Amino acid sequence: MTPSPDLDLKTDPFDELPDDVEMDFFDHLEELRWRIFYALIAVAVCVVGCFLFAKPIIQLLEIPAQGIKFIQLAPGEYFFVSLKVAGYSGLVLASPFILYQIIQFVLPGLTRRERRLVAPVVFGSSVLFFAGLVFAHRLLIPAALNFFVSYGADVVEQFWSIEKYFEFALLLLFSTGIAFQIPIIQLLLSNLGIVSSEKMVTGWRFVIMGAVILGAILTPSTDPLTQSLLAGAVLGLYFGGVGLVKLTGK
Repeated sequence: MTPSPDLDLKTDPFDELPDDVEMDFFDHLEELRWRIFYALIAVAVCVVGCFLFAKPIIQLLEIPAQGIKFIQLAPGEYFFVSLKVAGYSGLVLASPFILYQIIQFVLPGLTRRERRLVAPVVFGSSVLFFAGLVFAHRLLIPAALNFFVSYGADVVEQFWSIEKYFEFALLLLFSTGIAFQIPIIQLLLSNLGIVSSEKMVTGWRFVIMGAVILGAILTPSTDPLTQSLLAGAVLGLYFGGVGLVKLTGK
């Protein structure tokens, strides 16, 4: 008895679109416009709120530089630093709402199988990003500052421009938060069938080289300790991501 053609053509229900709603190109553009508008409103509200509390945020970011006196080298320098800190902080606070808008825009085009990844990816990405901020605040920034302070302790007095310090600190914080997204990228690539866990392991030599280069690029300082700490964290995240991919059976 030959199988029915209908059975051969039957697709996996997890590969179907649960919300198969037809939208033309202009409808997609209109929805995208509103999603961007809502995200910008959220960012603006969070930036204004963070500006109102800029002083305690700045004091929190100054903790790794204990013992250093900050000076204002130009009129309004502290004000512009407050704006910059409020901008970065507001973007972080608004990131969950931005992610929500992105998900709502792409969700109708995702299959049931792909939708099962949305919640774990969003949650894991958020946790890893904030873990990267904590790692940079607690380890990377103090390590870099200790290196610079000890290197010139007998030659120069430690008075730093507040603007230059926050350019250094904010760049290191956010570059580390982005670098901590490596396991999420691995999980997505494996579930899309692009790279398997075996291929990730076989390329370990290139991974080590890439981690060293990434540590050198992402750290605004040139001291080897900070670069080594970040490179070590990147390697740990990568091989942790390999383990996560193996657990998913990919």
